[in-house]
Amino acid sequence: MEDLNTYHIPVLLSEAVEGLQVKPNGIYVDCTFGGGGHSRAILDQLGPKGKLYVFDQDESARQNLPNDPRVEFVPHNFRHFSRMMRFYGIKGVDGVLADLGVSSHQFDEGSRGFSIRFDAALDMRMDKRQTQTAATILQESSEEALHKIFERYGEVTNAKTLAKTIVQYRQSTPLQSTEQLKNAIHHIVKGNPHRYFAQIFQALRIAVNDEFGALEDLLTQLPPLLQQGARVVIITFHSLEDRIVKNFFKTGSMSQTAVDEVFGTKPDSPFLIITKKPIIPSAAEQRKNPRSRSAKMRIAESK
Repeated sequence: MEDLNTYHIPVLLSEAVEGLQVKPNGIYVDCTFGGGGHSRAILDQLGPKGKLYVFDQDESARQNLPNDPRVEFVPHNFRHFSRMMRFYGIKGVDGVLADLGVSSHQFDEGSRGFSIRFDAALDMRMDKRQTQTAATILQESSEEALHKIFERYGEVTNAKTLAKTIVQYRQSTPLQSTEQLKNAIHHIVKGNPHRYFAQIFQALRIAVNDEFGALEDLLTQLPPLLQQGARVVIITFHSLEDRIVKNFFKTGSMSQTAVDEVFGTKPDSPFLIITKKPIIPSAAEQRKNPRSRSAKMRIAESK
């Protein structure tokens, strides 16, 4: 088993587990097992009859499984939450946790192509069973689609110029590696090069893994499978992710339901919002784990 702090340092560990309000005999789901830090903290509070289902589409996470009969590893993306709960015969759960950050292990394993620090194939797949990679997106997407990816997911200021540059470059040279991509666009970098490339890599990673789509799928599947009083704890690392979670907890829907200011009608959400404002890591945690800086945690309870 890999050292868990090497694989991934769990963000907002005590706050997340406290937010779940673990019942000793309850059924819980960790949608993002990773290094297993959050899961171990949940298991510490579960009794012998409790059960924990852990999702992770990255096969490498399996090596971090504790030898514990209360744990069931689900080797799939959490967007298949409802289907997998049916598969295991689970009709209701007492709590769900999702830490949407990329594990340190994935960043630090150069061959995966997640990090700007290594020259590697432009892969970025969390689930190696899927066929679409970052190279596929860069090579096959239209200029307009690339513009939207970089603008929406990476908040790149010159996303339109970036997309045009990539489309022009790929006509003569395929973009297959991280260094090829950096060299192709180095002359249009705006601001801090490290930050600029990080934004581009983030955008590609989100697109490759359809991270926002998966989050929306998970959220919409939750209400029918939550016991009354069940807690949902979601840790996000992107402003759009946080907005998706915030709005869903508020309305119980992915569509933007308007509030009637005259009659005071509000969307009938299945959730009681526990965190009016998101919980963020303490200054001490941010110093210890710089990757936690952008984390925001929201908690809701099933009515």
